[in-house]
Amino acid sequence: MTAYDMAKRVFAKEGIDTEKALNTLANIPVSVHCWQGDDVIGLDGAGSLSGGIQTTGNYPGRARNFEELKADIREAFSLMPGKLRLNLHASYAILNGEKVDRNAYRPEHFTPWVEFAKELDLDGIDFNPTMFSHPMVKGGLTLSSPDDEVRKFWVDHCISCLKIAEYFAAETGSHCMVNIWIPDGFKDVPADRLTPRLRLKDSLDKILSCGYNRDKVTVAVESKVFGIGVESYTVGSNEFYQNYAAKNDICCLLDNGHYHPLEYVSDKIPALLAFYDKLALHVTRGVRWDSDHVVILDDELKEIAKEIVRNNAIGKVMIGLDYFDASINRLSAWVTGQRSMQKALLQALLTPHDKLRKLQDDGDFTLLMIEQERIKDLPFFAVWEEYLKRQGKQEEYYPEIRKYEKEELSKR
Repeated sequence: MTAYDMAKRVFAKEGIDTEKALNTLANIPVSVHCWQGDDVIGLDGAGSLSGGIQTTGNYPGRARNFEELKADIREAFSLMPGKLRLNLHASYAILNGEKVDRNAYRPEHFTPWVEFAKELDLDGIDFNPTMFSHPMVKGGLTLSSPDDEVRKFWVDHCISCLKIAEYFAAETGSHCMVNIWIPDGFKDVPADRLTPRLRLKDSLDKILSCGYNRDKVTVAVESKVFGIGVESYTVGSNEFYQNYAAKNDICCLLDNGHYHPLEYVSDKIPALLAFYDKLALHVTRGVRWDSDHVVILDDELKEIAKEIVRNNAIGKVMIGLDYFDASINRLSAWVTGQRSMQKALLQALLTPHDKLRKLQDDGDFTLLMIEQERIKDLPFFAVWEEYLKRQGKQEEYYPEIRKYEKEELSKR
């Protein structure tokens, strides 16, 4: 009897079908962000980061161009189990020397990415307007700027992104989620909190009125409590975006590094599921004031996965990764984060939620605590190993990454 056979019997006694869990996990798409591979530099010539975006470290081997980034993604994705999507920022347009600014990007500037997604047989492509690292971010403001020209530039950029997203959806046969995040805010106490938000509301209204195909494109808005350089006031706050999304029938995106350290996205997910048909996640790991550490299998990640699974929200909650670490091997950061997300989902699928829910409803909180602790000792790892085996992956992936680093990254 294999370790998996034994684990299968143990979980069966808990009322858990491990075969169903493995099949379910294999079909939950995770959207993996391209920007881990080059420290969010992009390919459209911006060259340096601004708008509160920072990376730390200078580990050798950063991708410097489209071919190197593709090679790194191809290698990293080969080590990831499960169904994968690719998450792109607009700054990764392939311009090939063409003089065109972000407000006029067209689908053909992303055709090489579509071809790459098809090569890797990905589930689809997700997209993000890039409203940072650009001279039209003036005074730290974009869609909320008092400058009509600035606002129009970024409105046009977002509309272009929606058209590109329609192209992605048509080419891949899968929806495209477009996430709007802006760096807008103020470092010190503002004199007017309302007017910038009214300007943002008007800009978003103009973007949504462009006539995009809602059957192919899901628009999301992403809040943040504060950022570097905008410590005192963020225009796109949680309250603003949740109300705007609800009123305009679009999606809220929850980034679990964008809230106060004692606010938990795992608690926000069921709250929003009471009102929204769809939610989007950017899964990261917040550490104090930084929101973009590599995802690991910590308690909050496990709770996020539990809320998705036990609320029958697989398919309703769109899972994407969002972090960037330049202090360690970038491919390892990619793979570690994606595998951690998969492990959290598998643990959630192997949890007897109905049994625990009944204990809560019965008010038996003593036994609930005992049971919640006891199931932590169930043989999860044997099921994870079986999952990797069926996916054609190995638990030990670092030797392959070191080999790739020696043969490819060290030569850059």
